[in-house]
Amino acid sequence: MQAVNVRLIQITLLAVILGGWQLGVTTGVIDRFFFPAPLDIVQQVVTWVIDPGFYKHVGITLSETVLGYLIGTGLGVAAGVWLGLSPFTARILDPFIKAINAIPRVVLAPIFVLWLGLGLWSKVALAVTLVFFVTFFNAMQGVREVNPVVLSNTRILGARRSDLLRHVYFPAAASWILSSLRTSVGFAVVGAIIGEYLGASAGLGYLIARAEGNFDAVGVFAGIIILAVFVLIIDLLLDVAEKRLITWRPKAGEERPA
Repeated sequence: MQAVNVRLIQITLLAVILGGWQLGVTTGVIDRFFFPAPLDIVQQVVTWVIDPGFYKHVGITLSETVLGYLIGTGLGVAAGVWLGLSPFTARILDPFIKAINAIPRVVLAPIFVLWLGLGLWSKVALAVTLVFFVTFFNAMQGVREVNPVVLSNTRILGARRSDLLRHVYFPAAASWILSSLRTSVGFAVVGAIIGEYLGASAGLGYLIARAEGNFDAVGVFAGIIILAVFVLIIDLLLDVAEKRLITWRPKAGEERPA
């Protein structure tokens, strides 16, 4: 019942915001040039969706996002677990990691374009740099948070290093890693879009940049909405994965066993 009430409040809030926006544009209170009417934005979204050529742009951005997300996540988790298990190596690499992490990712975009060209992989590389550090720090911290008593007991039972990784470290770090996966989805999309802004002939970022160049606010807002829906769909898929992978975690509202 509470979930239904929350959903109704969300829908009502959205209706009030969009209704007020539409009314403001219609009455002239809101400048249509800067904030186009929601109905015009919806019409633009529908026009794109029914156009078969639009899905070429979606496919390109999706490929860049997924590749950047998977590669960045894989490298981040692997590096995080490695340095989490190797404190000495982590101390040696710490200043270098902090220095690289301090570099604004947008500055790296032109370098990737020079190295990899204007094709797919320059966008993927930028997305990887955005995703990597999010998952890296979470995976490393998750491994370091493992209870030493649990480790000692597992070793007493004869567990090997591979057994510790499978049955202790990864389950303990799963919550940390999955929380970073949810956050890094947006970063992967940002990396792909920024790369398309710098130079591309297709993609959702290209559509938004083209609309911006034509002072078409409707196209810009329509592209933003499509990107938001894009990220929400991926987030729902992560919800399903999280529920399957962390079955031991109590659901919201449930009490932990004593």
